[in-house]
Amino acid sequence: MKRIVLSAMTLGLLSSVNVQAAEDLSTMFSEGKASGQIRAFSISRSVEDTRISKQDYTRDANAIGGHLKFETADFKGLSFGTAFYTTNGLFNDSDKTNYNKVDPTLLGPDNEAYSILGEAYVQYKIGNTVFKMGRQKLNTPLAGSDDARMLPNLFEAYLMINSDIPNTTLIAGHVTKFAQGTFGRAYNGGILATTAGYSAVDSRDKVGDFENMGGYAVGKNTDGVSVVAASYKNGAIKAQVWDYYAHDILNAIYADASVSWTCLLSDAVKPFAAVQVINENGVGDKLVKNIAGNGDIDSLYYAAKFGANVGNFTAYVAYSEQSDTNNPNEIVNSATITPWGGMPAFTQGMVTRHMFLAGTKATKLAASYNFKDLGLKAVGYYATFDMDNNNGYTEDDASEIGFDFIYNMKAVKGLQLRLRGNFADDFYAKKTDANPTLNGAVSWSEYRFIANYNF
Repeated sequence: MKRIVLSAMTLGLLSSVNVQAAEDLSTMFSEGKASGQIRAFSISRSVEDTRISKQDYTRDANAIGGHLKFETADFKGLSFGTAFYTTNGLFNDSDKTNYNKVDPTLLGPDNEAYSILGEAYVQYKIGNTVFKMGRQKLNTPLAGSDDARMLPNLFEAYLMINSDIPNTTLIAGHVTKFAQGTFGRAYNGGILATTAGYSAVDSRDKVGDFENMGGYAVGKNTDGVSVVAASYKNGAIKAQVWDYYAHDILNAIYADASVSWTCLLSDAVKPFAAVQVINENGVGDKLVKNIAGNGDIDSLYYAAKFGANVGNFTAYVAYSEQSDTNNPNEIVNSATITPWGGMPAFTQGMVTRHMFLAGTKATKLAASYNFKDLGLKAVGYYATFDMDNNNGYTEDDASEIGFDFIYNMKAVKGLQLRLRGNFADDFYAKKTDANPTLNGAVSWSEYRFIANYNF
């Protein structure tokens, strides 16, 4: 886990700006740049399911794929970019459509391979303003790539980014379509999915295509999502505000701020603190009613984080609260809805994202050490989720502990090896007799091995 760097969100939007200038249209392509990533991914999850008529199982999956990208040089401010993405299964169980045997989060429908033209955009830069339109990768607080498995989420969008004001970046845009990445196949709709970053309807087959933003999120086409944002960075002070107007669904305002300083007692200690807020309200036809309740969202999430860097060691504690409700039929109204991959919460686990369910109080402890001479970073965390009775998903508190080892191999430039593990306790639990077949809990141990070769 790392400190939130507010400018990284803006850099994600500007990542494709090509600074190389071409002399004419022909050299625009001959002086272009090819890049990409080859990714190999293996995942294994051992599930303990104590519900009646359920049983323990282990599901695994292996895949290889990645992306290949080409960006032209800049000719009088104009450039083009395109990227092809693919994922392909390896050595998986022959019963691929049994998701208790083959993990669905690395592949496409029926756990088959798929490919997609994920990026195809035109970009124009004049002065300190960049215009970008077409298929592209976005990394913003409430609409992001969520690149946690094989392929990321991708978007069709129209953006304008301006940096005329010192230390400030202004963004305005409109997002029309969304192509879910492979991670979204973990969910089959409902309140858990839409608070964890994905569709309110079953999204296991929603990969390989760019869909209307509303059609993906709630099953009904809309006019997309309009967004404006401002970010500020001046030394150790950083802040940003985003306003997402999802037509006929909701208006979401996201804001965060952070500051770091040098400890008065020791120059070696660098404390930092950060806060974040998400406020959502239903708008227009309020199509979130397709999930539950009447769709009249009026929710608030807030969180704070405090930590310190001491040399190569970093540690922090974070706490968050989500607005609650006394009406079990309106659980979605008090939840934070994030159907397009955005997941900025300070208190999220590697998998457990219950902090956005109504009434949840979450705490996270995390620490990391960077062995710079070895090219190795080690991360560990523990997250707890105090669940409200009317959260709409689970009837017991949940927790998750995990680790992440990231090794950037010095002997092979561009090669990164990563070993991750998460251990969720009572991710889902039912304690009442209202439906005896659901009584019990679901917990698991999961390991992931990822090799990324960037070129």
